[in-house]
Amino acid sequence: MSNTKALPMLEPEAVAPCCPPLTERPLTAEEAERTAKMFKALGDPVRLRLFSLVASHEGGEACVCDISDVGVSQPTVSHHLKKLREAGLLTSERRGTWVYYKVAPSVLAAMGQLLTAAD
Repeated sequence: MSNTKALPMLEPEAVAPCCPPLTERPLTAEEAERTAKMFKALGDPVRLRLFSLVASHEGGEACVCDISDVGVSQPTVSHHLKKLREAGLLTSERRGTWVYYKVAPSVLAAMGQLLTAAD
């Protein structure tokens, strides 16, 4: 029996931005809703720091034990990581007693594309 258990999360494809650069055309209401959810999650300094810690961690994956020292309590860290997962920015996997986080596939590229000027 495996100790690996995935935590419930939204599918990254359902919430990750799928939009062309903002300078190419106006966003649809649905695109704006999905994109706003992502940026709202990153609008908190603790969440932005946690996202950065995961994204920059060696191997692109970080154990919660390696990123929890951000100046808030462990339950608050868990709350912020949950919000990042719900926004489709992070994925997570439980291994034994620890949870490991990764930036959702293609999310950084999609964010960069959205903010890049169209040719």
